[in-house]
Amino acid sequence: MSPKKAKKKEAASSNVFSMFEQSQIQEFKEAFTIMDQNRDGFIDKNDLRDTFAALGRLNVGNDELDEMLKEASGPINFTVFLTMFGEKLKGTDPEETILNAFKIFDPEGTGILKGEEIKYHLMSQADKFTEAEVNQMFTNFPLDVAGNLDYKNLCYVITHGEEKEQE
Repeated sequence: MSPKKAKKKEAASSNVFSMFEQSQIQEFKEAFTIMDQNRDGFIDKNDLRDTFAALGRLNVGNDELDEMLKEASGPINFTVFLTMFGEKLKGTDPEETILNAFKIFDPEGTGILKGEEIKYHLMSQADKFTEAEVNQMFTNFPLDVAGNLDYKNLCYVITHGEEKEQE
């Protein structure tokens, strides 16, 4: 391979690592290692099937697994795995933009919204959510005991992929 091509290839693979903080890369590496059940450095159909089984889902069809594998540009090593996550997260708005959207409904700036109120707005405005989609959101980001949504934490998770550590 010519030196120019080697540099270009190196830049493309190192670029994906610059998209994430070191702690995020380490978490992705841990997830990759868990999914790479046979420890060959690649995630294949059997690794995916075993991962689903470990999570309690035993009836995953070949078609579903094939669709997942088709999302990759080739065999899924760690760099491809990281690139796939980078591509999924690239379309996410900056945290401040998402926060500002929620602040429209929170003029006092409390950081929380009434669950029923946010459900109403999500189901009646712009790109309307279905009730199932709203329920799925509340499953992933449960309301507190008073029925409120901590939207600041929700925005953090959307943009960083993990909950903020309590200070």
